[in-house]
Amino acid sequence: MHDKLMELIAWYRHTLETGGYPLIVLLMAIESSFVPLPSELVIPFAAYYAHAHGQMSLAGVVLAGAVGSWIGATLMYWASRLAGRPLVMTYGKLFLVPPEKVEKAERWSAQFGNFGIFASRFLPVVRHLIGIPAGIVRLNYLTYSLYTLLGSAIWCAVLAWVGVQAGQDEALMKGELHHMLLWIFGALAVLGAIYYFFVHRHMQAERK
Repeated sequence: MHDKLMELIAWYRHTLETGGYPLIVLLMAIESSFVPLPSELVIPFAAYYAHAHGQMSLAGVVLAGAVGSWIGATLMYWASRLAGRPLVMTYGKLFLVPPEKVEKAERWSAQFGNFGIFASRFLPVVRHLIGIPAGIVRLNYLTYSLYTLLGSAIWCAVLAWVGVQAGQDEALMKGELHHMLLWIFGALAVLGAIYYFFVHRHMQAERK
């Protein structure tokens, strides 16, 4: 497992050297579609690479990540808007989007509206699928784009900060497993804090 992980990191670093910002845009566009490619892997290492080598800027990494997320979310939005709910519910499972996931995203969208578009950028599963109900109900595309870009930019900025901080851990960079676990738990704690402040408190206020 350790060797495979180091091979993946080496591949990504080499690909970043040649792909730069367009590669980040592409990977984050994929991440915001139905393909489960975690942004938690894409952005932190790109940010560390930018910080350590200076060939890219941290602001550029965050911007590329946000733009890529918006592109992927746009594709999901327009595909769902043009296809309509019956086709999405019938054939979505062919693209790893079964009906139960669509229904979950629909409930989230119905309950939280525009705020749900923004907050979804911080949440796994919902982040990938929120464009489906937004497209089905024909949510205003400019509004959808604005909240998607804003949420994505904040999320990418958080991941970039984590990447820079992690890059200063020499043991982590050498691939020591226990340090990887510490950073994973730390990242989960950050995600939990973001969820609490951006989502949970809003949900509690809505219920009241």
